[in-house]
Amino acid sequence: MKQISIFGASGSIGQNTLELIRRDKAAYEVVALTGDQNIAQLVRDVNEFRPQIVVTADEKLRSELGEALTNTDCEVAAGSEAIAEAASRPTDWVMSSIVGSAGLVPGLNALRAGTTLALANKESLVAAGPLLTATAEQFNSSIIPVDSEHSAIFQALMGEKISSVERIIITASGGAFRDWPQADLARVTPQQAQNHPNWSMGQRITIDSASMFNKAFELIEAKELFKIDEKKIETVIHPESLVHAIVGFCDGGMMAHLGPTDMLHAIGYALNYPNRKRLDIERLDFTKIGQFRFFEANEQRYPALRLSREVMRKGGLWGAALNGAKEVALDRFITGDIGFLEMAIVVEVVLNEMDRAGDLGLAADCLDTILNADASARRLAGLINV
Repeated sequence: MKQISIFGASGSIGQNTLELIRRDKAAYEVVALTGDQNIAQLVRDVNEFRPQIVVTADEKLRSELGEALTNTDCEVAAGSEAIAEAASRPTDWVMSSIVGSAGLVPGLNALRAGTTLALANKESLVAAGPLLTATAEQFNSSIIPVDSEHSAIFQALMGEKISSVERIIITASGGAFRDWPQADLARVTPQQAQNHPNWSMGQRITIDSASMFNKAFELIEAKELFKIDEKKIETVIHPESLVHAIVGFCDGGMMAHLGPTDMLHAIGYALNYPNRKRLDIERLDFTKIGQFRFFEANEQRYPALRLSREVMRKGGLWGAALNGAKEVALDRFITGDIGFLEMAIVVEVVLNEMDRAGDLGLAADCLDTILNADASARRLAGLINV
């Protein structure tokens, strides 16, 4: 029986992971579940899957969660330290789907415990890629990507040498506004930005998809995961979202990974790796698809992509600052404090100011250094007027 823990269990990735476990309960034992403020969902999941421990990130909700689970044997805890402790518990496989930099410490603790880390938290690699991958190597742990694009690359590289890779192409849907005139983007509302044309995702990642910050982060994630030069990583707009990534090799051959817009595949692949298990998800019918379209991802229209290139070239603490500034800029857009296009402006100003101050040159190989850069970027991002 495979022991698993799910960090970010109440979100869409966590719920999809539990759906796969639900389909074959005899094969799995749930060790830990964590979530944030959706206490009702956590309670339902605890009652169904009977984990050893459940943790809410919100310490104010500890009593509510505990009272709802009085008649269970499940240990109840709250707060970031409790989540970090739960991640240190022995288990075979951990799903890391906490949104944002809050997933970094639990992910590191899981790797230090020698587990397999199924990584859906791209922010960890953006902020601390060298630290995360070095920790996996030190403790003989594994990182298996769960983002659909990186799962696709991972699968296309099976049996291949990374030295033979000439290019990696990551596809992007273009988000909610891919067909809008550039001039109209200034009036985008948070509600409009939450409507993804192809995928069903949470609020923050859907908005990040519309601004292309999500894709910008995925470029950095690919560099860190696969240890490949940033010049070999490309992105294109693919409105159908059915080709998730393409790997090109030095002999001119290319491997494309295709599949429906359903995260169950990438999660299931990580859950069952190195084996494949039958999944009841949609099969593509090419006669109905008709065509695959690909367009240039213009960095003038999507400045997040340009910023990601700079971050990959500069290294050091640039990724930590990028992530911290972006999270605050996104918060400010959601609350109506800044406009849609101003998110990238805030992030770029933060990066430039921290660079001029000499705050980004240190290596991203120490947790305290990374967290300090993150905190500085957040503070600056909250102060900038645009």
